[in-house]
Amino acid sequence: MKNLFSKPLVAIITTSIIVAICSVLIIRDIATFAQIFDTAISKLHLFSNSTAAITPPPTTTETEAPDLQSHKLDLPPSVHLFASNMSISRAIKKVFLAIEQAEGAGARVRRSVGTPQLRNFSPFLMLDHFSIKPGAGFPDHPHRGQETITYLLSGGVDHEDFAGNKGTIGPGDLQFMTAGRGIMHAEMPRQNPDGSANVGLQLWVDLPASLKKCEPRYRDLKAEEIPSVDVDDGRVHVKVISGQSHGIDSVKDLAYTPVWILDVEIKPGGKIVQPLPEGWNAFAYVLEGKMLVGKDGEQRVVEQYHNVVFEQAGEAVFASVDEGEEKSARFVLIAGTPLDQKVVQYGPFVLNSQEEVYQAFMDYQTHSNGFERAKGWESEIGKSMVH
Repeated sequence: MKNLFSKPLVAIITTSIIVAICSVLIIRDIATFAQIFDTAISKLHLFSNSTAAITPPPTTTETEAPDLQSHKLDLPPSVHLFASNMSISRAIKKVFLAIEQAEGAGARVRRSVGTPQLRNFSPFLMLDHFSIKPGAGFPDHPHRGQETITYLLSGGVDHEDFAGNKGTIGPGDLQFMTAGRGIMHAEMPRQNPDGSANVGLQLWVDLPASLKKCEPRYRDLKAEEIPSVDVDDGRVHVKVISGQSHGIDSVKDLAYTPVWILDVEIKPGGKIVQPLPEGWNAFAYVLEGKMLVGKDGEQRVVEQYHNVVFEQAGEAVFASVDEGEEKSARFVLIAGTPLDQKVVQYGPFVLNSQEEVYQAFMDYQTHSNGFERAKGWESEIGKSMVH
């Protein structure tokens, strides 16, 4: 029988299969990812065996780590932002509840960024408020093209990767992980004596296209290393994880894509006016209590587990807690420089084109171009999920 498939058509069909199947993935759903990925690859081989062979993706070259202190997207070290009650308030773009859902292997998350409510909010790809009980977690899985920032609120989380890196973060600690050209790792909760869940936040941040092929790396930030500042006569406490607040600078050299992360607690009757870099995208996620956002007369109540997204225009975010409230409010204020680039994301791979995503899947399957060490690797901590 005459071959009905031309080489260009084969490439289109096979790429479409990968894209169509992968587009239904839920980020970091490892079991589903593995099953669907294997199905996609088997279909790819099925087409290639019956027609013409697929040309392997070209070998990529790694990018050296840049000098973060002089990153062109960041603020100059000498620039300090200040605000007052006369500053122009950032208007609220939208407020929405982060719905709890199942994720990974037995974990529960409230996802706000990376849902239909908030997509394409560069440089942010995802924000999960996770709760992982003993026996659940995120066993061995790959990444390429993004950074993840994990902020643990309670409990402990172990991590391990194919390069031999391993460690544990505890309450108040952070881990900045740059996937770059490729990494395979596992993130598993500690077994708390009282059986309680391990709770925290994980933020996914896009990498500039020029850094997508950099070597993977980690940066840990311990709770005791985080500077803080008290304002409004002690009624507001700010942990300056990344960025600036009221003359206090954070620890430098943590992430490639410039982001500010502030953990803010406001007691009843307290108020904060927090400046943000001009033109940066910003949002606040409420961990506890409820707060008022905006200037007097333009305030809006934002309750626990809600995400408030701000317009780019304006100089500062105004937040307060009514004096009549019984408890404090706690929220994280996160801002980052928008990246002028296309985002193509399928599962754990975040690139700038469908062709690059296709290459990422092929590289992972063939253990090449950054995934060489994934061949035959299994984490020790991930084995706790095997029954």
